[in-house]
Amino acid sequence: MTRDRNTVLGPGTPPDAGSPPYSEASEEVLPGTAPAAPATPTGRARLLARLGHHRRLLVPLAVTVLLLQMAVAMVTTAVEQTPTIDEPVYVGTAAVYLHEHSLRLNPEHPPLGKLIIAAGVAAADPRFDRGYDGGQSHVGRHLLYESGNDPWRLMLWARLPVITLTLLFGLVVFAFGRELAGAVGGLGALTLYAFSPDIVAHGSLATLDVPAAGFVLTSVWLLWRARWRPRLYLPLAGAALGAAVATKMNTLAAVPVLLLLAGLSVWRGRRTTAPGARLKPLARAAVGAALVALVAVAVVWASYLAVDPRLRWTPASGEVPVVHGLRGQLAGLLPLPEVYRDGTRMQFGLENAHWEGFLFGRHYAGSLWYYLPAALLVKTPLGILALWAAGTLALLTIRQLRFFAPYLLLPAAVLLAAAMDGQRDFGVRYAIFVPMFGAVAAVGVLASRRRWVPIAAAGLLAFVAVSSLRTFPFYLPYANEAFGSAAKTHERLHDSNVDWGQDLGRLADRLRDRYSGQPVWLVYKGSGVPSYYGIHASDPRRQPERKVRGLLVVSDSSVAKARGRLARLIRSSREVDEVGHSITIFRR
Repeated sequence: MTRDRNTVLGPGTPPDAGSPPYSEASEEVLPGTAPAAPATPTGRARLLARLGHHRRLLVPLAVTVLLLQMAVAMVTTAVEQTPTIDEPVYVGTAAVYLHEHSLRLNPEHPPLGKLIIAAGVAAADPRFDRGYDGGQSHVGRHLLYESGNDPWRLMLWARLPVITLTLLFGLVVFAFGRELAGAVGGLGALTLYAFSPDIVAHGSLATLDVPAAGFVLTSVWLLWRARWRPRLYLPLAGAALGAAVATKMNTLAAVPVLLLLAGLSVWRGRRTTAPGARLKPLARAAVGAALVALVAVAVVWASYLAVDPRLRWTPASGEVPVVHGLRGQLAGLLPLPEVYRDGTRMQFGLENAHWEGFLFGRHYAGSLWYYLPAALLVKTPLGILALWAAGTLALLTIRQLRFFAPYLLLPAAVLLAAAMDGQRDFGVRYAIFVPMFGAVAAVGVLASRRRWVPIAAAGLLAFVAVSSLRTFPFYLPYANEAFGSAAKTHERLHDSNVDWGQDLGRLADRLRDRYSGQPVWLVYKGSGVPSYYGIHASDPRRQPERKVRGLLVVSDSSVAKARGRLARLIRSSREVDEVGHSITIFRR
C-alpha cells in the first residue's frame, strides 16, 4: 500500500522524518517508447507545488468538517436535553466556587472539572442565593428552579465549556493518529472519535467523565512526543496528567502507568550503546518521571488554590468514612491537599455502599466484573468494534507499531481494569476513555500491506458515521444494530446508558401535544423538576392501585427495576408511547 511521509514511524524516528511520496528522479521511461517532451522545470515545479498546496488544504478542511458536525450534534443535544442526574450537583458547586470560594460541596470530586463548568456558569451570570445552605444535591436544584433563573439557558452555558474541551480533544486524537499512520490515519482516528455516540452524548453534558479521560489521552500523546523533545513535552504531559487527576479521582489508577511511560520516553529517546552507559539513561528516565509527577502534583494543588487560596476544609461529622487497609494507607500518603485525600476516602466509601445493576434483562444487587465490557459491546458502533480489534492486533504484531502499543493499550487497559473492579454498574461513562484511546489505536490497521485493508477500513468508517447519524439527537440511549438500536437499549441496560433524566422537557412537549388534559401518574428518575416544565402529576406508588387511572409515565430505569406496586401497575397497563427512548408512557 502507498504511504505518505507521515506514515508509520520506526523506533527513534522523529515524527517529521521521512522521504517525500514522490520525486522527479523517480520517473522512468518505458522501454521502446520515446521520452515525452519534458515540461520546463519552472512549470513542473509549479504543478507539484499546486498539488501539494491543495493536498495540504484538504486535511485541515476535513478536520474542520468532522469537528463541525460533532459540534452541531453536541450543541443540539445540549439545547434539547434537561439536566441529567449529576449535572445540577456540578453546576451548583461551580456557582459556589464562583460566589463563595468554598470547597464545602462535592469534595468527592476534585475541582478542576467544575472550574471548567464554572466558566460557562459565569458567562450565564445567574442569580445566586448566598443565604441558601443546602447539600450538594439541593444547591443545584435551587439554583436552576428556585432562584428565578432560566434552567434551559443556564444548562446550555454550563455545558458549552465541556463541549469546547471535547472538540479540542478531537485535535489531540487527530494528531496522535497522524503520528501513527499519517494524515489518513489522523482523519480516520478523528472520524471514529467524532462519530462515537458515547463521546458525543457525554461530551455535551456538564459532567466530568469526558474531561478527565481527555486529559489522560492528552498526557499520553505528549509523553509519546517527549521521545524527541523531552524538555518541552514532559512538563506539558505532567500538566495534562495533573489536570486529569484534578478532575476525577478514578484517573489516579493511570498515574503509575504514565510515570512509567515518561521514563520509557526519556530512555528510548536518548538511547546509547556505549559500554557502561546504561545507568545514565536510566537515571535520566527516573528524573523525567519525577518531573512529570511534580508538575502533576502542582496542577492539583493549583486547582484547589484557585477555588480557595486558604484551602478551608472542615468535613461534617461522619462525612468522611474511615477506610482501612491498603486503600486507606494510600489515601493518606497522597502529597495532595487534605480535602483531596478526604475525597478519595469518600470515593472508597461509596464503593462499599449497596448498589443495584441491570444487564441484559437481569436486575441484580452489587456488581458484575464483566458489566463494562458487555455494556461497551452494546453501545459501541459495530464498525468501531471491528476497527478496535484490528488496530489492537496490528499494534501487537506489526514491528513498526510495537513502540506505540504501550502508550495506547496500557493506560486504557489499566483504567478499564480499575473501573471493572468498581461496584457501581451505572454506565459506559466510567469507561469513556476506551473509545478515546480506541479511536487512535484502531488506525494501526492502516499499517497493514494488504491492498484490501484501506477499502475495508473506509467501509467500516462509513458504517460508523451512518450508525451515529441515525441516532441523532438521541445519543445517550444509543445501541448498535446488533442489539436493536436505541429503541431497545432499555431492555439490556439502564441508568446513564439509557435514562439519566435527560428527556423531561421532551416529555412535557409530548404530554401537551398528544395527551392534553389527561391525568398523569409519573415515576421520573432525574434531577429536573416536572412542575417547572408544566407536568402536573402524582406518584402512583403512593396511591391505592385502583385510583391509578389515566397515563402512567415511567422512566425506563425505573421500569427495569420495578418491584411491588409499580411492577403490578406496569403489568396491568398497556404501552402507548415512548419519549426519547428513555421514558415509556402506559395507559391504565
